[in-house]
Amino acid sequence: MSDARPLISYVFPIYHEEGNIDLLHERVGEAVATVDVDAEFIFVNDGSTDGSLDRLIALSERDERVVVVDLARNFGHQMAVTAGIDHARGDAVIIMDADLQDPPAVSLELIREWQDGWDVVYAQRRTRKDGAFKRATADLFYRVLGAMSTVEIPRNTGDFRLIDRAVADQLRRYGEHSRFLRGMVSEIGFKQKAVLFDRDARHSGTTGYPLRKMIRFAIDGITSFSAKPLQLISRAGLVVSFLALLGMLYAVGVRLFFPEQVVEGWTFIVTAVFLVGGLQLLLMGIIGTYIGRIYDEVKGRPLYGVQEVYRDGERRLGRRARPGRAD
Repeated sequence: MSDARPLISYVFPIYHEEGNIDLLHERVGEAVATVDVDAEFIFVNDGSTDGSLDRLIALSERDERVVVVDLARNFGHQMAVTAGIDHARGDAVIIMDADLQDPPAVSLELIREWQDGWDVVYAQRRTRKDGAFKRATADLFYRVLGAMSTVEIPRNTGDFRLIDRAVADQLRRYGEHSRFLRGMVSEIGFKQKAVLFDRDARHSGTTGYPLRKMIRFAIDGITSFSAKPLQLISRAGLVVSFLALLGMLYAVGVRLFFPEQVVEGWTFIVTAVFLVGGLQLLLMGIIGTYIGRIYDEVKGRPLYGVQEVYRDGERRLGRRARPGRAD
């Protein structure tokens, strides 16, 4: 590493975080001022419809370190983080949420470990101030993901982490649309280390991950790093076939040796038909999920669209100026 002060790029995905932006900038700025590094703060506005963008532009006018990437619409948290990494110019990139659940002081520990030679330093939750349902579902998700994934993804981690420039450059080569960044960073490799921390409660606003988005995110994580759901289809077929064979043998045995015990009616048949039909629909849904992912990827569309980029409060990239109307 050169004698020059390293540049650390902080990436913050922003979606309806109007009440958190100023305090976040203040606390991160105070934390960075205590270490011998330069910093840039990249705020990615992910289609917010509140006053977030106005606050970000005003912030960039006051602080030359602030860069605002305004996406053309809401592309989702993972795409916003991807856009931030793509615009980062630092020797290392720190990804943090904007709700202040990720303590800015912890980012200094990430920087110290990076300066000690680690390429990826991820913040691993020791405790978290979330509801019992959120904690239970998160634990279940990581257990399922750990059992199915071909890549070892650390449990109790989010996207709060530091990645070296070399890792960021590798990450830019990943072009899939259904992104699960923490899994992608694990798959890239390099030297990785955990830093334990206590996650705070959200300062303001509501979570950007309601139950529906959490389920979709979990499906993205599992299908991105595991083909086991497809393998389960054949195993389920074998189990159902075996049970059907046992049922046939039982029915024939009762008919031959205990005809007086035969119960006339269609209850068993109807139940079996519904059971097998439901199982078939479930398995077809798994196949459809993977086919849908293939469909999204083969279209080759851009991952996200950028409307404007603001540096020092000025537009540096965006729509071309519209020509004036002739009189």
